[in-house]
Amino acid sequence: MSSLTALARALAVRDRTAQPITTVRHVHLAERPLVLIPLALAGEANAPLAAMLGDDPDHPRLLLVPQPRNRDQRFQFAAELGRAFVSYVDSFARHQEDVRGRRRFTDAPQILVPNPGGVEFVRLFGRSTRLRRTYGEYAVARVVPLLGRWLTYFAERAEHPGSSLMLAMTSALSAHWATGQSAMEDANLAALLAWFDDDPFEAARDAEDPEIWPPAGPATDPTFDAATLMPAIERYARTDADTAARQAALTRLSDALRSQLEPTWRLMWRGVELLRSLRPGESVLDRWAEDRDSYTNYVDYLRSDGSLPQARRDNAVAAARRLNRLERAQASFDAQRALDDPLVMAEFRLSGEAFAGSVVAADPTRLDATGPRRKLRPHVTVRTSDPLRLAVGTDVQSPSRRAQTARIVEIDGSDVVLELTGGMGRALTPAPGSVPEVGEQVTYSTVSTGFQPGGNFPPVEDTPWTHGGPPPPPEPTEEDAVEAWS
Repeated sequence: MSSLTALARALAVRDRTAQPITTVRHVHLAERPLVLIPLALAGEANAPLAAMLGDDPDHPRLLLVPQPRNRDQRFQFAAELGRAFVSYVDSFARHQEDVRGRRRFTDAPQILVPNPGGVEFVRLFGRSTRLRRTYGEYAVARVVPLLGRWLTYFAERAEHPGSSLMLAMTSALSAHWATGQSAMEDANLAALLAWFDDDPFEAARDAEDPEIWPPAGPATDPTFDAATLMPAIERYARTDADTAARQAALTRLSDALRSQLEPTWRLMWRGVELLRSLRPGESVLDRWAEDRDSYTNYVDYLRSDGSLPQARRDNAVAAARRLNRLERAQASFDAQRALDDPLVMAEFRLSGEAFAGSVVAADPTRLDATGPRRKLRPHVTVRTSDPLRLAVGTDVQSPSRRAQTARIVEIDGSDVVLELTGGMGRALTPAPGSVPEVGEQVTYSTVSTGFQPGGNFPPVEDTPWTHGGPPPPPEPTEEDAVEAWS
């Protein structure tokens, strides 16, 4: 937890309301997101129990597995979920735009789940369905492995820093507001949203009562399991021969599961409204464009050779490449958030990686004549009250002039002299507004969104056998030794 977030949590307790820790929204919010609330059977490894999904707040769709331990019913549920899910995902693969000589879709799907547990359910359910056969013994519907591939794709994109293709609502809200409770309590969607009510303390206490606010999944409340769910499942199992009784038992089971999911459904759309109340940051659309590129590429893959199965696990080299991509994406996302948002930049100011102040002197037409030709190199002096922990020669960047680099050439007490490069046009006179004027409030930091080269990794065949390379040579036998001496 950062210093400013800790302060915001204290203020939330004092003021009895959630405190904003950002000034803008750092995630993209689609016009038509798909809300997916999964439930899993307790005591079983990712056995689906039910799911509520839809892109219309007034018309949720409930899917359920009457007997979650029945394999056939599990895959019937997967087929129903697949038809609904794939139909939504495919609805964005229609209209394209030209971007620097290549095509990409003008929009992309967005999946919203209540919490990180929902993302993990999607990951595991995708793994259990994407390799299923659609022929022979134990064949499943053709949509089931396609659903598995899409679920795996979205779960992997959820790991990518800055991606908005799949979001956990508790994580998205916690990234923009601080409450007066612990991060563990913020993982409860009802408890988190209680801090936006008129009496958050009373609402937070109600959020701990599963009869008022059932868990947001994928785990269910143990009391509900024992008192309601298991008797309903057993009642359904005993009605094989009686159609009317079977339908009545199914309706009773459906009503019980709906009572657990509908409160979370309402909370999810309330969270959507809260996120919509924030204007998006400047870099959000750029990151969404990357998401649309990724979606376009995956659609093209499925349409061409998507029958090739995704590996269950990455080999060592692929895992290292993936980790390197995620680390570079995280660094870029952190930099973009800071440059978009003064509250995020304040954390860098506290750590000495940034400073803010007022321009007290400026020489916008200064020329550097030390080289073979003269170059425009203006000097500006910034007076700051922030603690300075940056040395002379450090390159810094301003959020308001991202195409421009400034180098610290002198530090005199609280005055910092900067030499500016780039972002001023090609002439020896700077373009209007490209150089800070005296009296202007500016911020500079070491945060940069510049290109980060990827790591160099060997091909798989050049790695030892422990990392996926060729197997070791066989141990010499006694016959080999005799042959060598003869």
